[in-house]
Amino acid sequence: MSISVTTWSLEQTSPDDLRPAAEPPGEVRIVRAEVPSAEFSRFLYTAVGDDVSWHDRLPLTPERWQEIIAAPGVETWVAYERGTPAGYIELAAQDGATVEIVYFGLIPAFRGRRIGGHLLSYGVARAWDLAERWPGTEPTKRVWLHTCSKDGPYAMDNYLRRGFRLFDTKVEEEPPATA
Repeated sequence: MSISVTTWSLEQTSPDDLRPAAEPPGEVRIVRAEVPSAEFSRFLYTAVGDDVSWHDRLPLTPERWQEIIAAPGVETWVAYERGTPAGYIELAAQDGATVEIVYFGLIPAFRGRRIGGHLLSYGVARAWDLAERWPGTEPTKRVWLHTCSKDGPYAMDNYLRRGFRLFDTKVEEEPPATA
């Protein structure tokens, strides 16, 4: 028996599209992980994505994972609440002056605390100014991402509130998740 999964692709085509969320209460900082670390990236990926079926990177060797996150134009921005990692956003520059939000999410214990909207707002702003940190990269003309029906219940609403527009929808049948 398979499950039906809907994948939505969303985009912004101007920095003016971004509608930032208010900053959450308390001590929340967002810091770029400037030293690419496959181990730290895997920690964030599994801590954020395990309960929403992120599994595509799990088979990668540490060397391949490192290669991906250390590529020019790839950035990881981490939200910390009082010194504890709360979530992250991974950006990747692509051809055509495009930046993809490859991964974005919060560790379950930090969801529902207004950190997600703030982290997404901050990350999208960093996608728009990514070329300033990567000499030789074209200025960003488009920021895009995809989300699916397996993601958290507030993901799509957060993207729409931040000014993303839907540009594609696909429905595919997938085998059920195995334990």
